[in-house]
Amino acid sequence: MLPWRRLLGSLAALMLAGAALTPTAAQAATAPSSGWNDYTCKPSAAHPRPVVLVHGTLGNSVDNWLAFAPYLVHRGYCVFSLDYGQLPGVPFFHGLGPIEKSAGQLDAFVDKVLAATGAAKADLVGHSQGGMMPRWYLKFLGGAEKVNALVGLAPDNHGTTLLGLTRLLPYFPGAEDLISAATPGLADQIAGSAFLTRLNEGGDTVPGVTYTVISTRYDQVVTPYRSQFLDGPGVRNVVVQDLCPLDLSEHVAIGLTDRIAYHEAVNALDPAHAEPTTCASVLG
Repeated sequence: MLPWRRLLGSLAALMLAGAALTPTAAQAATAPSSGWNDYTCKPSAAHPRPVVLVHGTLGNSVDNWLAFAPYLVHRGYCVFSLDYGQLPGVPFFHGLGPIEKSAGQLDAFVDKVLAATGAAKADLVGHSQGGMMPRWYLKFLGGAEKVNALVGLAPDNHGTTLLGLTRLLPYFPGAEDLISAATPGLADQIAGSAFLTRLNEGGDTVPGVTYTVISTRYDQVVTPYRSQFLDGPGVRNVVVQDLCPLDLSEHVAIGLTDRIAYHEAVNALDPAHAEPTTCASVLG
């Protein structure tokens, strides 16, 4: 195999880890979600804003949220999830299209949710790319007027070096161009990309939105893990191991199964009723 093909294979494998499918995801993605994406749901006084879930790279609106969406529904939230970043002829594995275009899809979806629920604003929770991409919507597409809070689970807010692998791209002629042409959503997430440079210039945040970043020290995809953090007013950066030293979740698990992260995300959605997140929170 040519060296650049090996490199692309490694890049794809690492990004796939960022939104790995559960064993039954192919079946789940074709089935209606259970308890969420209910457009008859009306937010309650206790939870007045619908929650929009934004999947990660190579994920979709169902498989990324098989655990977290029911977790929120059980707590009385109206919950919705979208698919974005689809490529022609690629089913199930989304988040690969240009991220600016994906942000436009999020814009339209939030409008749809707000119209259905009658709410003035929504809250967003995203995993990996899904925690970063909404920032384009907030910053450039008027999303700050429609969103109260953004919670990112292991978001690649400042890109990723994929454990330094992307630094090798210049040594493989044509590899960078191939990634950009075939999977622009991956190229946009490489640290230092034109997309991320524009996203982050002038500051990480916009007024009127609260931001929470929930990270794990064991992240092997968005590296270094502290690159996920945001700086600015209304920001809280959290490391799950600071809340529960026994939490061994890595990049995939923090979005798909980690109830420590889930508990802290709910605290971010309802800070007035926040409860301390500890190792015992997995029992809640």
